[in-house]
Parts: sequence; C-alpha cells; structure tokens
Amino acid sequence: MAAVLSGLSIDRKALVVTADYNEAVALSARNLPGITFVTAEGVSVLDVLKHDKLVITKDAVQKVEEVLA
Repeated sequence: MAAVLSGLSIDRKALVVTADYNEAVALSARNLPGITFVTAEGVSVLDVLKHDKLVITKDAVQKVEEVLA
C-alpha cells in the first residue's frame, strides 16, 4: 500500500475506497498515518471532505454512482 500511494505522489491525508471489503487493503492502510480505508457502501461526503486526496477503484465509483443516482 505504501508503495502504491508513493507512486501516486500521495503524502498527505488520503481516503482509499474499494467496492468491497478487502482485508489486505484495510490492514495495510491502517498502518499508514493519515490514510483511511472505507468501502463504497460506507463512504460519506464528510469522509471525502476531511481528506486531501481520494483514491477510489473503478468498481467503487460504479457502486457510489448507483447509490447516488
């Protein structure tokens, strides 16, 4: 996770969103300061606003669009 975020030039507070719960992502994200992990079903507007960056998978975007449409 740290290598992926570093490759994306993310060095501040970031919200990582996946379509479904992924234990590997959840466990690695909780070890990084400023990184928050949430599934698409659990993401809120406040979560997005509290973070400087948003990393979201394509599948998660589709789930969020379904909920908001």
